[in-house]
Amino acid sequence: MKFPYFPSLRLCLRLALLPLLLTECGGASGKDKAGQGGADKRPVSVVATKAIARDMPVILDGLGTVTAFKTVTVRSQVDGRLDSVAFREGQFVKRGALLALIDPRPFSIQLHQAEGALARDQAQLHGGKVNLDRYTRVAKDKLIAQQQADDQGVLVGQLEGSVRTDEAQIEQAKLMLDYAHIRSPIDGVTGVRLVDPGNMVHPAEAAGIVVVTQIDPISVLFTLPQDELPRVQKALAEGKPVVEARSRDGGSVLASGTLEVIDNQINATTATIRLKAVFANPDRVLWPNQFVKARLHLGLRKGALVVPAVAVQRGPSGAFAYVVGEDKTVAARPVEVQSTDTEFAVIRSGLKPGETVVTEGQFQLKPGALVETREPGENRDPGGTKGKGAGKGQGPAREAKNP
Repeated sequence: MKFPYFPSLRLCLRLALLPLLLTECGGASGKDKAGQGGADKRPVSVVATKAIARDMPVILDGLGTVTAFKTVTVRSQVDGRLDSVAFREGQFVKRGALLALIDPRPFSIQLHQAEGALARDQAQLHGGKVNLDRYTRVAKDKLIAQQQADDQGVLVGQLEGSVRTDEAQIEQAKLMLDYAHIRSPIDGVTGVRLVDPGNMVHPAEAAGIVVVTQIDPISVLFTLPQDELPRVQKALAEGKPVVEARSRDGGSVLASGTLEVIDNQINATTATIRLKAVFANPDRVLWPNQFVKARLHLGLRKGALVVPAVAVQRGPSGAFAYVVGEDKTVAARPVEVQSTDTEFAVIRSGLKPGETVVTEGQFQLKPGALVETREPGENRDPGGTKGKGAGKGQGPAREAKNP
């Protein structure tokens, strides 16, 4: 049995169901918008602290190189064969300690020859003086010519000159013999031996026998921008400022000394000034050619406005900080930084004492964002529960949802 076809009936059913479908879609869209609006209003968890006024040390940091206080290349002062070496490489030696010995026999022979010549001339001088005394008495009695007595006086003078020359030759021979014993001219540490025993050595050799460096005290040469020169000069005129030699990352203090010298010219290429600080180094923690960070203390800045250095951000318009308002929203406040170090920044303008600045979580923020402050090291899970860390078997708590 066939039913009759009614096109108008199908059309009526479609028109009747259309309002229901539109209502259902509209309700779902409204729910999505409401959920998105709630997510936008959820506060961002950040770490914040207050800007405070406190006395702040004035510190300048510069890169430096440790240099030996004195460096001496020990060379032979006489020609001869190197008989022996009396030091170990890397040994600490005192001033006057024997380092090497050159064959002393030629110089001993010269000394003996000079001593023999002196004895001969002294004997001749003694005989000449006796004759001079005799000729003088006889000349008074007119038994000999006065010229003969005068000639004897001249001979005595020549013999006296010969004796003095012989004495000088003896001193010269002793000096050469002493030069054969090569001694350290300073307190310091010996380097690598440059000549082996058995070789002939000469004063004209540039390399020498060994290099001795004095490392206690020791100096550090470091540079600062030329704009800091007036402040450094003022501090040096009032006394010797303290300088700390730190490890290259600035984390540990290796030694503490004083600023001694400001170089007499500015490096035009780098626009920097070179300074020299001297350190006591009994434990030998500083070593020549070691790279260090030099921290110069210029005094104390009274009542400086201080925030953690991480609170200062850099943007296209310069330095700024996120300031938390009373309504728990943040504003990007431009600031002028007077000085900064690894921990703190001194603010010249842009902040007031007591204002709260964000120190962690800035990458999640934008002006007007709602925030919730927490203590450093404190985490919050996505549900808002506080905790010092993630539970066992769970991943680390996140500060905010992923963008």
